Amino acid sequence: MNGEIDLTPELMLRAYAVGIFPMAQSADDDRLAWFDPDPRGILPLDEFHLSRRLARTVRTTDYRVTADTDFAGVIDGCAGGGFDRPSTWINRPIRTLCLELHRLGYAHSIEVRRGDELVGGLYGVALKGAFFGESMFSTARDASKIALVHLVARLIWGGFTLLDTQFATDHLAQFGATEVSRAEYRRRLAEALRRDAEFQRAGVVAGFAAGMGDAGAGAAGAGAGEADDGEAVVSLVQSTTEMS
Repeated sequence: MNGEIDLTPELMLRAYAVGIFPMAQSADDDRLAWFDPDPRGILPLDEFHLSRRLARTVRTTDYRVTADTDFAGVIDGCAGGGFDRPSTWINRPIRTLCLELHRLGYAHSIEVRRGDELVGGLYGVALKGAFFGESMFSTARDASKIALVHLVARLIWGGFTLLDTQFATDHLAQFGATEVSRAEYRRRLAEALRRDAEFQRAGVVAGFAAGMGDAGAGAAGAGAGEADDGEAVVSLVQSTTEMS
């Protein structure tokens, strides 16, 4: 569904709520267009595929993972691409709109750092029980995958029911992303919008601290800007999903 649009943050939220989203043809093109793909890509939270290798990496990595501490850095990282893509569709208007949505509390980021260096992350928009994933990037091994695992943990703990990926890519398919019809997507979206959810729900992994000893207890207070304990994050995901 194409056509030039004059988009505001409020209009962008209304668009998400009815199942459409804006994109640019390229980072150098300031024009935006509506998209309403059929089929639609989603990543069912209760069917997330967490491989044993990635679970081990999340538990043992020396990367530091935070949330909403550098939204601008993450969107700029996504706009710059990563290992397998030199550039993206994120143009100046999209960046401006998403920064405003972040300021308003609707757009969120996951950051992955090695030391002080931002080496990966992702961002998206949260609306009630739906999270609309926009983009991710990685300049170091497994950084974006680790960000995705932490995102899924936060969404599960926060009460979200829909993770919209827009399109189901081969990369996302390894985590369980699939395609549903436009009608099925809108049914799931309507259900998610009837639910209250919190991206920054206090104690992201607190519900699992009691059964995890010191590892869980150390992560119990994780919230905005604080790194989640890898062991607790993996346990949170595995409690809802099955190991692949």
